[in-house]
Formats: sequence, structure tokens, C-alpha cells
Amino acid sequence: MPRLRINTINIDRQPSLFDDLEMKDYKVPEVPAIHFISFGSGSSGNCSYIGNDKEGFLVDAGVAPDKVIPELKRRGISLSSVRGVLVTHDHGDHIRYIYKLLKKAPHMAVYVTPKALGGILRRHTISSRIRDYHRPIYIETPFKIGSFEITPFQTLHDGTDNVGFFIALGDLTMAVATDLGSITDRVDYYMRLAKHIVIESNYDAEMLQKGSYPQYLKARIVAPNGHLDNEVTASFLASIYTPALSHIFLCHLSNENNEPQLALNTVTRALTAAGVTVGDASGSLETRNADVQLYALPRFEPSLYFTLK
Repeated sequence: MPRLRINTINIDRQPSLFDDLEMKDYKVPEVPAIHFISFGSGSSGNCSYIGNDKEGFLVDAGVAPDKVIPELKRRGISLSSVRGVLVTHDHGDHIRYIYKLLKKAPHMAVYVTPKALGGILRRHTISSRIRDYHRPIYIETPFKIGSFEITPFQTLHDGTDNVGFFIALGDLTMAVATDLGSITDRVDYYMRLAKHIVIESNYDAEMLQKGSYPQYLKARIVAPNGHLDNEVTASFLASIYTPALSHIFLCHLSNENNEPQLALNTVTRALTAAGVTVGDASGSLETRNADVQLYALPRFEPSLYFTLK
């Protein structure tokens, strides 16, 4: 049987830019990411961490440092890399532990508007030495913490000079609005710019009305400067959805007038009606390819640790 003869053809190869580059010298470009974890979200206390691989900051300080610091350590985050605390407003569930935190981490700064700082000192028994850590911030005026650019925007709530935060890390964007009674034009504006959203979904209207709260407290909650109803949050999120939106985190759920699954179901129903598929933010094969990931931040425990891209 005759042998099969294979003719080889020499093809002139053009020099490559990589000819003189050893593979050990080649570095895969880093993909920026925002790291996010909540340590508690609700009237019992609010605090979360936002950062990257080098540095980060807390949003509010309403959870005890003895819970926050060990969780940071467990996630491989050095306390020395946490540059400060952004304060949304002067209610106790957002600032209760701020001075205790500063005593454990005196390198931190407190980023809060001058009016809100005045409210903290006026409303609460907190050392006036907090002024030594104060870095004044102003609504609609961006400021920097490391690689992050942060813009405070006004929210409608019954604290002093309440703000949300629009956070940018390069092209990655995140908007945080923890307490608000109404969706204002500025909230709408910044939420539409964000790839990742943290927004209040505080109460279910029927549970609130049938619940045991006194009438004056019910009136405060439903006021335009109170808190957001699940249905209002759901309708708003459905109205602003675009394919650029990746994650929605529901925060500040009432322990008495809401249930996590109820809030999730209400928002999911509104998004689904708008033709949006919804995942559970677990990273599971079944839901990872959904249009948007939805997660309710736990009231009393740390959340999952998210790497947002």
C-alpha cells in the first residue's frame, strides 16, 4: 500500500509584537469591581461597606463595631483600608455607633453635611470631638475617597439634610438611598445613572394599616418625607429599568410592617410585567443570566458579599 506523502508549505510569518515578550512578564489587565456588603439594614441599625481591592468606606454607622469589624476581617478587608464613614442623615439607626467606631479606627473621617452634623450633635448624646473627624460634604458637589468619586444628592426624609450617594469607580456606578418618603427628581436622576442600586422598600401598605403602630406613627411613615411603600419602590424600579441596570438591593425593610419575600415578590412582579427577567443574586446557574439581580438586605445579619462589575 503506497504511503501517504504530505507536502509541507513554508509560510512567511510576520514578526509579532509578542516575540520578545516573555509570558512571565505578561499581566492580565485588572477588571475594576465594587465590593459591597451590608452589616444590617432597618430601624435596628444600618451600616454597609463599599470598596475596591485597595480601599473603601462605610455608609452609616448604626451597627456596633463589634459586629462590623470582625465581618470586615472575615472578608479579608483590613480596617486600616476603610477610609471613613459617609452619613446619610442624623437618625439614631444610622449614626448610633459612629463615635465608638472612630475610637477603634481613629484614622477614619466622617463625611457628612454641616447641617446633618449639627443635627447629630443636637439630637444625640455624642461627643463633640466628632468634629475633629469631620470632612464637610455638600449636596450635588462631588468629592473623592481614593479611586471613588462620590456625589451626595438630596432625599426627602424627616431627618436633617438627608442625602443619598451616587458612587462612581471609573465606569462602574452605584446609587444608595436608604431612607426616603418620595421619589424626587434628583433621586430619579441618579438612580437612572446607576448600574447597581440600593433603595428603600420599607413597608407593605396593608400590613402597616392593619398593624399595631399608633396612628401618629403610621402617618409619619406614609408621609412624603417618611418611608417608601413596596409598591412605590416596585413601580419606580420598573419605570427606570434599562439593560445597563445589573443589581437592585432592597434596604431598610420594616420588621413589623414588611417581609423580605413580600418585598421581593412585589418588585419582581412589577419588573416581570415590564418584560424584565429577575434573578436572586445568588450566582446560581438558573438565575445568573437574568436581566437584573434582586436581593433584600437582611435586617440584623450581614448580607452576602458582592463583587459588582
